[in-house]
Amino acid sequence: MHDIFTVDGNLFAAADPNAARNVFRERLKTPACQEELPKFEDVSKKLPEPVWEGHENVLRAYRRAWEIAFGNLRKAKREAGFVSDFIDTAFNGFLFMWDSSFIVMFGKYGAAAFNFQQTLDNFYAHQHTDGFICREICESMMREQFSRDDPASTGPNVLPWAEWEYYRTTGDDSRLRDVFDPLVAYHRWLMLNRSWPDGTYWSCGLACGMDNQPRTGPGYNPAVSHGHMSWTDACAQQFMSGQILLKIAKIIGRENEAEFLKAESEFLKKTINETMWSEKDKFYYDRRRDGSLSGVKTVGAYWTLLADIVPEERKADFIAHLDDPREFKRPNRVPTLSADDPHYDPDGGYWLGSVWAPTNYMILKGLEAQKTAAAEKLAFEIARCYLKNVVDVFEKTGTLYENYAPEHEGPGVPAKDEFVGWTGLAPVSVLFEYVFGIRPFALEKRIEWHLNLSEAHGIRRYPFKGGFVTLLAGETSEDGGLPNFTLESTVPVTVEIHAGGKIYKKEIKPEETK
Repeated sequence: MHDIFTVDGNLFAAADPNAARNVFRERLKTPACQEELPKFEDVSKKLPEPVWEGHENVLRAYRRAWEIAFGNLRKAKREAGFVSDFIDTAFNGFLFMWDSSFIVMFGKYGAAAFNFQQTLDNFYAHQHTDGFICREICESMMREQFSRDDPASTGPNVLPWAEWEYYRTTGDDSRLRDVFDPLVAYHRWLMLNRSWPDGTYWSCGLACGMDNQPRTGPGYNPAVSHGHMSWTDACAQQFMSGQILLKIAKIIGRENEAEFLKAESEFLKKTINETMWSEKDKFYYDRRRDGSLSGVKTVGAYWTLLADIVPEERKADFIAHLDDPREFKRPNRVPTLSADDPHYDPDGGYWLGSVWAPTNYMILKGLEAQKTAAAEKLAFEIARCYLKNVVDVFEKTGTLYENYAPEHEGPGVPAKDEFVGWTGLAPVSVLFEYVFGIRPFALEKRIEWHLNLSEAHGIRRYPFKGGFVTLLAGETSEDGGLPNFTLESTVPVTVEIHAGGKIYKKEIKPEETK
C-alpha cells in the first residue's frame, strides 16, 4: 500500500491518527480462520422463514436468494490482505465497497448461519495509513483496482450507514467501537481529497456507483470525470456519515474526536438546500462549476431524504416525483433516471433507467424515516411493485438479476444473472420491512409491524437481539378488524402493530412463550 511518499529525498508518512488505531489492520498478523464455510442445505433451518398465504412464488425467490448467497461465500486469504471470511460481490473477483455495504443489509437476517457483516472488515483491513480505502479490493492477492488519485478510486461513503443499520438491528456496540476509527479516518480522507475549496464534494460515475448516468454534461466522461460539479449524493452521504459518526462517538464515549464533524454537517445541510435545490422543479440537482444546476433528475438526489436534509416545507413536493408517471412511477419502480430525461432507456441501459436494489432500498429507508402515513403508503406501493417484478422474472428465468428493466417485465439490458449480490435485498429485506412491514429496533427492544396485507403472513425465526421471534398474522376479517396473531419470542420484546391508524402494543416475555 502506498503509505509513504518522498519530497526532496525525505520520507514522509501521510498518517491519520484514527487510521493508526484501526484494529482491523492488526488482524492481518493473526492466522486465518480454518473453519469451513457453511453450506445452505446445512444451515437453512437457522434462517428466518417467511409465510405468505397464496404467494409461494415469493417464498421460492426468497429461498433461491439465500442459496445463491451461500454459494458466494469465500474464505479470507491473508496474502490478499483479507481478515474475515466474506460474501463475494459476484462480479469480477474483486470485493466492491458499495455492493458489500448493501449486501450486509439483507445479510443481517442470516447472521445465525453466517456473519455477513464481517465482509466489511476486509475494507477496514485495507485502509491506508492516511485513511484511504479503495472501493475495489482483489480477493486473491494484495492488489487494489485503483490508485488513490484516480477519481474513480473510492466511494460512495455508505460504510457508516451499513454499520449503523446493523447496530440498530443487533444493539452490538462492541462492533461500533471497532469500526469507529477506520470510519472516521476514511471520512477525513474524503474531506481532504474529494472536496472543492467551498467544502462541497465531488464524485464520478464509477465512484458514485451509478456508472453511466449523464450527470457531467458534454465534454466529460460520465464514468471517470467529476465534471467540475458538486455532486448532490456525495454531499448528502458525507452529511449522513458525519451524523452517524457523531452518534457512534457519543455511544462509545469518544465525542471529543468527532467535534470536527459538527461544523461540516451544518455547512453541508445549508449549502445543499441553498445551492442545489430548484424551486421551479422542486428537485435537488448537481451544481455545475458556473453555479448552474444540471437539470438531470437522478435517483441519487434522494440521498437527501434519507440523510434528513430536506426541509419540512419541501418534502411533499420532492417526494411527489416518486409518484409521478412522467418521472419515477414507471411499470417497475423506481428507475434510476427520470423517464422524462432524454437519455432514459426503457430497457434500462444500466444506470440510464434500470431498477436497482441499492437505490430502491435507499428510497424506502428515506420514506420510512418520514414517519407519516402518506410516506408509509408510498413505500409499501413501491416495495410491492418492485418485489412483484423481481419475483415474476424469477419465475420465468429461475434466477435473480443485477438490475431490472423499468418499462417491462425482464432484466435490465445489460444485467448479470445469479446476482446475490445486492439483489438479495428484494426478496429478503424489502419483503420483510416494506411489504410485510416488519422492522427491528433493537436499541428500544421493539419491533414495528405495519400491517399492509390482508392475507395470512409473517415470519418464523425472525432474528432479534441474539434471539428469535415468531410474528404471524392470520387473514384479515371481512369487517376489517385485526386478524389473529401468533407472537412468540426467546428474548424480551415489545411488538407494535400499526393498523388502521392505531398502534397496538404487545409485550412478549420468553417465559410466556415456552
